[in-house]
Amino acid sequence: MIVDMKGVRKLYQSPEGEIGALEDITFSIEEGEFISIVGPSGCGKTTLLSIVAGLEAPSSGEIWVDGAISRGVNPKIGYMPQRDQLFAWRSIWDNVNLGLEIQGRRDAEHEGFVRTLLERYGLARFSDCVPAQLSGGMRQRCALIRTLATGPRILLLDEPFSALDYQTRLSVAGDIHSIIKKEGKTAILVTHDISEAVSMSDRVVVLSARPGTLKCIVNQPELHDLSPMQRRDHALFQRYFNQIWKEIDISA
Repeated sequence: MIVDMKGVRKLYQSPEGEIGALEDITFSIEEGEFISIVGPSGCGKTTLLSIVAGLEAPSSGEIWVDGAISRGVNPKIGYMPQRDQLFAWRSIWDNVNLGLEIQGRRDAEHEGFVRTLLERYGLARFSDCVPAQLSGGMRQRCALIRTLATGPRILLLDEPFSALDYQTRLSVAGDIHSIIKKEGKTAILVTHDISEAVSMSDRVVVLSARPGTLKCIVNQPELHDLSPMQRRDHALFQRYFNQIWKEIDISA
């Protein structure tokens, strides 16, 4: 197991007292798996992602990463937020090297790896452009390359396609899924879109209404070797969609 969550619980303090965000979250993720987390609004999906990332500490329970308890920010984990967060005044080249720059690792060897990623995924000729000159989908690919540049083994994706129109979203989801699989990364995606979860994931984790508890985990073995678009055309796609939909309490 590359990620192992054991009894993760999260409480927040408010003037009215304690508010439970997550309760007894326990499940494991194999290396190379693509996992999606879905559930009703406010169920703690992004909170759980922040705890795995080390941006928040659990109130109780443990997160194990690659066989060791993870406390604080872990260099084995890369985080891709909802928006690409590319700096408008920096070139694409300087944007995708930003993580390395912050870590003090922007040297010839690491820049060579970044250049390879840009070439591999069709962005090398845009290195001198600024973000405003790129489409939304290209910007998201740049954001992923910026995350991959630091060499994480685990990628956390917090609704990374939510700002895109529907057609672009489908295309970019396919691109991102392909890149993650080709690079052999483990991925955890938070999304409100059940179709997106089914089309991208090996397994889908369903959380209950707040405080979020683990309702079920849906495995989709027949879809594992297919691209997101191929999955949407598969005869079993709707069955898995319906199975997850029935578990989510949208009235919560």
